[in-house]
Amino acid sequence: MATFPGFPKDTIKFLQDLRKNNNREWFAEHKQRYEESFLEPSLELIRSLEKPLGKVAPMLKVEAKKVGGSLMRIYKDTRFSKDKTPYKTNIGIHFRHRAGKDVHAPGVYLHIDIDECFLGAGIWRPPSDALKMIRDAIAENETTWRRVRKNKRFCEAFTFYDDRLKTAPRGYAKDHPQVDELRLKSFLGMAKLSRKQIESPELLQTIPKLVSAAKPLMVVLCETLGQPY
Repeated sequence: MATFPGFPKDTIKFLQDLRKNNNREWFAEHKQRYEESFLEPSLELIRSLEKPLGKVAPMLKVEAKKVGGSLMRIYKDTRFSKDKTPYKTNIGIHFRHRAGKDVHAPGVYLHIDIDECFLGAGIWRPPSDALKMIRDAIAENETTWRRVRKNKRFCEAFTFYDDRLKTAPRGYAKDHPQVDELRLKSFLGMAKLSRKQIESPELLQTIPKLVSAAKPLMVVLCETLGQPY
């Protein structure tokens, strides 16, 4: 049975050291630290979350695989970036919707780095067709969207990610009563996590509770995009 004791204290220290020494030579010398402080605890957390998340959000994929699963690769794609440092300096764990192929589908994301740790639930920067579907649903079903945004349990757990246009998007009236919501480019709740929480075995209970609290938003997004939740 999978058990998760919390991330080791060296996890954040490893990420700090990697930020200072983001090169292949240093990484090769510290490969064992990467495995012990980054890779192994991340996979253990994912394995331990399979059953708990299966109960509260069965449409999310929880896959403890080194490549192609819930754990995002530490290796950066530098082909089109001015920053040629080879490694990411954070842990990213993404529980994708079973119907989604990329980060634009509704899902849950755990982020751990030196500056901040958080759990995000919802959809980040959806492609244009999905974005229009969500905006149309907000414009046409104002009561439903307001109910989601004011849901007590959701609001106690999450802060809505403020990622929006400066004005109303094309095709929507500037005086629409939901214009501020229509300006959103992402539809995402963010829950901050402390380093103490990350390093505690209680993280295994905290994440499913947060995912459960995000259900009102996840259900509306999935229904809007024609996906089950």
